[in-house]
Amino acid sequence: MHLRFIRLLTISCVATLAGFSPAAMAASPNVIVILADDLGIGDISPTNSQCKIRTPHLQQLADEGITFHDAHTPSAVCTPTRYGLLTGRYNWRSILAKGVLSGTSKHLIPADRPTIAHLMREAGYHTAMIGKWHLGWDWEMTDGNIDFSEPVLNGPDINGFDQYYAHCGSLDMPPYVWVNTGHATAIPTREEGVTAKQDPYGWYRKGPIAPDFVIDDVLPHLFNKAISHVQTQTGPAASEKPFFLYLALPAPHTPIVPVPPFKDASGMNPYADFVMQVDHHVGELMAALQAAGADKDTLFIFTSDNGCSPQANFKVLAKHDHDPSRGFRGYKADIYEGGHRVPLIARWPGHIAPGTNSDALVCLTDIYSTLEAIAEVPRQDRGGEDGFDLSPVFAGAQTSARDTLISHSIGGSFAIRQGPWKLCLCAGSGGWSEPREPLAKQRNLPEMQLFNLADDPAEEKNLIAEHPEKATELLALLEEQVTNGRCTPGKKLSNDREVAWLP
Repeated sequence: MHLRFIRLLTISCVATLAGFSPAAMAASPNVIVILADDLGIGDISPTNSQCKIRTPHLQQLADEGITFHDAHTPSAVCTPTRYGLLTGRYNWRSILAKGVLSGTSKHLIPADRPTIAHLMREAGYHTAMIGKWHLGWDWEMTDGNIDFSEPVLNGPDINGFDQYYAHCGSLDMPPYVWVNTGHATAIPTREEGVTAKQDPYGWYRKGPIAPDFVIDDVLPHLFNKAISHVQTQTGPAASEKPFFLYLALPAPHTPIVPVPPFKDASGMNPYADFVMQVDHHVGELMAALQAAGADKDTLFIFTSDNGCSPQANFKVLAKHDHDPSRGFRGYKADIYEGGHRVPLIARWPGHIAPGTNSDALVCLTDIYSTLEAIAEVPRQDRGGEDGFDLSPVFAGAQTSARDTLISHSIGGSFAIRQGPWKLCLCAGSGGWSEPREPLAKQRNLPEMQLFNLADDPAEEKNLIAEHPEKATELLALLEEQVTNGRCTPGKKLSNDREVAWLP
């Protein structure tokens, strides 16, 4: 209770200095968290002044809230980042050591693992998930095939969500079936797929598809679901509960399928068109909140699960002077900054000063601890082990308590950062950009890379030979945070597997 009182007193004092009412900070806002898929930090104007893709609605969101410029995903790829966001725990502590799940994978998050949805429900919220789950659930299997007529077990409902409407994995992963809180909305009647040769942007793997699942319509369909949900939760028949909505987008990940009037609207390529479409739909959701009179009572968060994918076609975008990684090295899957530094914008009228920009070091695991503080849920030993409360930053503080960041690549490589120093425990990118690990080893490149991001944000000069003492210091810090089962103060916890972090 003493620590809780100190935390609330600190937030209250900072809020008062920033010109906001401490009493208002105690309100229980509705919360919407939008997670885009494969959107780079350079792909929207709030985080890239040189952005060539028009994103006016996200710019409006930033103009009315706070934009973080040093925000990171816990992983450089889909599934593990989603795990980290929902649990407030670094993904590599789970049983998933590298890579992502498929559309038929078993559930990853156990029912007893605390999640954002659990804590929000405990705080009296109605909780819902819409969109791309990609954390596994358990299909009923008969003779090795999915029986779509049977209930789906161990979906988002065991992880704290009162209801969900979701697709199992990425939009290029079969089966293409909507599941509404444990039940398929329609049974697949055929198999469908598009090869990369047929469409280098709009390809998706062949597999079972239900008649109500239309690939090109998935993005607007999900936003329509989200808008309907907001209208239900704020309408005349709504309960007194505030609502928490986790809206996980399938875009601009492949299949990249912009529809009119966004198709060809960018003058660049389908990826840029698709980003414009995402922006438009975010604007529609913002407008629906306003029409419902709920925009001033809602904390609205927008972010992405990792950096931009090569599927965006970097060469074509470069011809238009557009860089999805905004000058940072690498992209999706990589341990370099372009793999995990992402947009993060939050708007909460009356609580976050409009047009705020922050250089605070942030990880998406911090969203858990931030909502925990806002919802006034007592801190527990488990849950949010790797998350720091951002509400003081919302109220005007320069930083949260976070001073380190552990990053993870698709191949399972680690990096740890403290201040400007970043140590990558791999010889290459740890992901898809060059040099990939096998080639880096063939070239006899150093097993670790040390960068000073203040002097070298593009991570071009490896300082491992010049500063071995800094590498040793960071290695010790990484070992401590891995073995403690947490990077926040608290009781030592165990990881779900034996974690190997050295190259």
